[in-house]
Amino acid sequence: MKIGITNDHAGVSMKNKLCKYLLKKGYEVYNYGTNTKDSVDYPDMAKKLTDAILDKTVDTGIAICNTGIGICMACNRVKGIRCAKVSDINEAKLTRIDNDANILALSAHTPLYRAKDILDVFLTTPFSNMERHQRRIEKLDKLK
Repeated sequence: MKIGITNDHAGVSMKNKLCKYLLKKGYEVYNYGTNTKDSVDYPDMAKKLTDAILDKTVDTGIAICNTGIGICMACNRVKGIRCAKVSDINEAKLTRIDNDANILALSAHTPLYRAKDILDVFLTTPFSNMERHQRRIEKLDKLK
């Protein structure tokens, strides 16, 4: 699986740790975030990742900023992107089963052990493909 990861300046440390973790697990990891703590704008970082998802360079993505909220909002401005800001493994599981989320947003302050657990669940949980969930995703895609 090809995973894109992006971050703003607040998420550099978390991104680096998660990249190492994912590479150890055998995933291909593509870095679309900043590598320094110099201030950058999270919408610019989100755009790099959403472009990679939409053109199928990567299969799924991870987005990290201070709270995870801003970068999630930026990702969700792009048609075809379903980014979920997740804080626990139950949310990670349900956003995949019910929403077929294609980007996971995390706070840079999430404890590393929790972020790894969330990632594992997000990356291994398939979409349910239930009609009601598919119908809702189609309605999301039609929103302007």
